[in-house]
Amino acid sequence: MKGNNYMAKRRPSGDGLVRKRTDGRWEGRIVVGHKEDGKPIYRSVFAEKQSDLMPKLHELKDQYAGIELTEDSSITLGEWLGRWLEEYKKPTLRPSTYAGYSKDIANHILPYLGAKKLTQLKTADIQKHYNRLLESGRIQDNGKGKGLSNATVRGIHMVLREALDSAVREGLIPKNPADGTSPPKIYRNEKQVLTKDQLETFMKLIEGDEEWYDFFYTEIITGMRQGEICGLRWEDFDGEKRTLRVARSVDFVNKELVIGETKTEDGKRTIYLPDSLWHILAERQRQKGAFSDWIFPNLLQPELPLNPSRAYRQLKKLLEIGGLPGIRFHDLRHTFTSHAANSGIAPKTLSEIVGHTKASFTLDHYAHVTSDMQKNAANIVNNYITDILGKELKPWQSEEKRAKDR
Repeated sequence: MKGNNYMAKRRPSGDGLVRKRTDGRWEGRIVVGHKEDGKPIYRSVFAEKQSDLMPKLHELKDQYAGIELTEDSSITLGEWLGRWLEEYKKPTLRPSTYAGYSKDIANHILPYLGAKKLTQLKTADIQKHYNRLLESGRIQDNGKGKGLSNATVRGIHMVLREALDSAVREGLIPKNPADGTSPPKIYRNEKQVLTKDQLETFMKLIEGDEEWYDFFYTEIITGMRQGEICGLRWEDFDGEKRTLRVARSVDFVNKELVIGETKTEDGKRTIYLPDSLWHILAERQRQKGAFSDWIFPNLLQPELPLNPSRAYRQLKKLLEIGGLPGIRFHDLRHTFTSHAANSGIAPKTLSEIVGHTKASFTLDHYAHVTSDMQKNAANIVNNYITDILGKELKPWQSEEKRAKDR
């Protein structure tokens, strides 16, 4: 009965009081939630004068409007991040992405902010932490700190903000303190694309390499992600229909090969093969199909797929030999998309080939203009002007034509 009487008198969230304390200060207090036994959870503000207190109290009420905190709200940031990773992110993230989140949290958030109560974490705390990371976030062997890059700190910010957004949705905190911070801006380097001449040089380099020619030719012709091409199995190749199915991705995480899903749901796709690639894969299957289930296996352990890191090292070696720009593996994907777009492949078709949800994303992020493409565009303009006028006019002929037309 005593418990029932207490529950009947349970104070609603938002209820509060104003009082003058024995130390002379004024306190404003409101109910912001309840414990499991029904007892209220309070938040307070203080001021020297009652007139100064009221604006603070109104701000506090607005801050917690619609919020019902629980005893879980007393957990630390570190405890919440552990739960968030395990319950919210692990089931949905690719292994490599999950490993990246875990590394950022363990190395760059927990040592500095992990012990802080979730409800006591302020925007100023997070901003100060970002500044610290930029100045001395990486600890060297000599004990002296070296700052993290803008891109790394911004990545840490994105992880922390996402975790705190989830805490807001769970009712653990009234608002996300990371929203008011100013993370560093990223000045992205221009993505590199091999020109037509550079691409020809690259293909000549691999022509005599039996192990790598098929692999890099497939990449240049399809624009697959690195993990996707390493994850191809012979069951994905349909010689009769001349198609190749992209169904999985191989990542190298914590020194282990992890075979998982493609980066996005749209990453699962079927590609129709041009004749040249179909012939290469059909011949490869005839010669090596019985050797492994993987189209591009680990030669020493054919039951395993090719390690993406080995493919990356081979790419760098070939680029150095050929005196070509030191591009990333992902830039081969940019190279394919840019040249394909320039050749007239429709944006929607191109986005489906490379596994993007929207054609606009493909064009905005992957189609780049090289000098070859600019020259090609100039030729196209020249040709249609010639078609209109009948022939290409020299500058002095243009002046004569304008004089006659007057």
